[in-house]
Amino acid sequence: MKDKKLDLRIIKTKKNIYEALLMLMETKPFEEIKVSDICEKAMINRSTFYAHFEDKYFLFNSLITDLKDRLKKELNKNKNISNSKEYYMELIKLLLDHFESEKDIYTKIMLNNRNSIAMDMLYEALNEDITKRIEVIGNDLYKEIPSEFVSRFFLGALLNVGLESIKRKNSYSKEQILNYLNILIFELDK
Repeated sequence: MKDKKLDLRIIKTKKNIYEALLMLMETKPFEEIKVSDICEKAMINRSTFYAHFEDKYFLFNSLITDLKDRLKKELNKNKNISNSKEYYMELIKLLLDHFESEKDIYTKIMLNNRNSIAMDMLYEALNEDITKRIEVIGNDLYKEIPSEFVSRFFLGALLNVGLESIKRKNSYSKEQILNYLNILIFELDK
């Protein structure tokens, strides 16, 4: 029972520190935020901060890793799809849903701070998923095109469409985006 209570305290403290960092990132670039600012906002001592994180960069990396894990969990729902078009349509739907559920974090990290670490995380998670899909269906569909090229082609489109949905909050609804992509993505498996 004592371990569970300790674990809950650790989880709550880390969540509090994450939230403090994100609140600060609303008004300041990450580079200007100090550990003392985070501690003050989270209402903790510096020793508490350092008990969980080596520095603010380790904190930020931990936040990004948690975000990436949640994205990968969402992307893993995209199974049992019979063709490539269905796969890409479902992938963008899952990505848009993820952006919607985590929009505060993405807005603070990517729009307010233009953080490349978050972009790298998105790129890596999506690239891993697309590469797995290409391996499953084989590269026969793309004939002489290297699978890395195919992956980057679709990755560029997915990232740009997804990021535009964050930047231009009310420009296009998720349904409009999916409808446009349904027209743009042709049946690759025929």
